[in-house]
Amino acid sequence: MTLGCFAPLPPARTGVADYAAALLRALRPRVDVRVNAPGDVDLYHIGNNGLHRGIYRRALARPGVVILHDAVLHHLLLGALGEKAYLEEFVYNYGEWRRQLAGELWQGRARSAADARYFEYPMLRRLVERSRAVIVHNPAAASRVRRHAERVRVSEIPHLFEQPELPPAYEVIRLRAALGVPATSFICGVFGHLRESKRLWSVLRALEQVPGCRLLLAGEFASRDLERAITPALRQSRILRTGHLPERDFWLHACAVDACINLRYPSAGESSGIVVRLMGIGKPVVVTAGEETSAFPEDAVVRVDPGPAETSMLAHALAWLSQNPEKAREIGRRARAFIAGRHSPDRVAARVIEVVRQALPSQ
Repeated sequence: MTLGCFAPLPPARTGVADYAAALLRALRPRVDVRVNAPGDVDLYHIGNNGLHRGIYRRALARPGVVILHDAVLHHLLLGALGEKAYLEEFVYNYGEWRRQLAGELWQGRARSAADARYFEYPMLRRLVERSRAVIVHNPAAASRVRRHAERVRVSEIPHLFEQPELPPAYEVIRLRAALGVPATSFICGVFGHLRESKRLWSVLRALEQVPGCRLLLAGEFASRDLERAITPALRQSRILRTGHLPERDFWLHACAVDACINLRYPSAGESSGIVVRLMGIGKPVVVTAGEETSAFPEDAVVRVDPGPAETSMLAHALAWLSQNPEKAREIGRRARAFIAGRHSPDRVAARVIEVVRQALPSQ
């Protein structure tokens, strides 16, 4: 069997590219993989942005197995379709009686990154109906897929974690010193693309309630509007900023923080690669409670409810973590053990190959 693999790959600045490259390394000893070329079965990595337009079109034209990294494709289609095609696609997904809503969403598309309605209508039907099988990373994504196509074969496979070569301790100490963070100070990090759904306003409001906490923002803004609005609030000494970090620098900064904040609301049904990576190296991670994070053990992650209590719960969590460093480290140790047991490349690759074999055209 040959396996065609279609995905954005590094140096593309997206977690999907990093994931696809890691999965390729795990698959190659097991199967004949052809990158961006057809095989007996094709594997398509699909996310909710313009990098995936060509892959999406190919997955429709030559059905194979889809790894759905975002269980919402609304924003991808908003950017790929004109008004008429968008309206027809929305009606195809949700019925003629929703045509007026489709028109309203098209007209308001400039707000699509923050408006929950665009996440409530994932527009998955055409892709998942055409696919031989769909792979997702969490129960929320599986539910969304099945709501759009009841008979589709859906497999839930944990998000892959490839153990990195971590920097030596002296480099971490040196970085914290360069950032102006004393050894005893508590620093939390927000990594990856900085977008509205990362809840940065809530993070900043929570930070105001925890005087001893510092914040590292490591990533580029995905929205110019958000960047313009929030930049004045970032001009304080205990907020540290970097842009996009190359792989080695990412791990250096990840090792330098005491905890990670990765809130997601509205959610696209995604499993965050940042969360898995930080848990995998033993860091306590604060996440938004929901189906997307339900597989993580209660004692291996810190959950914050979306909604009115979000800021106060986050502030309480940060205060508790900063005041209880040994307990925070214990959460990190449990997180690392959990990720090592369920998210290893060998385990994920074996399950992907199993799904692919079941999807062979002859079957």
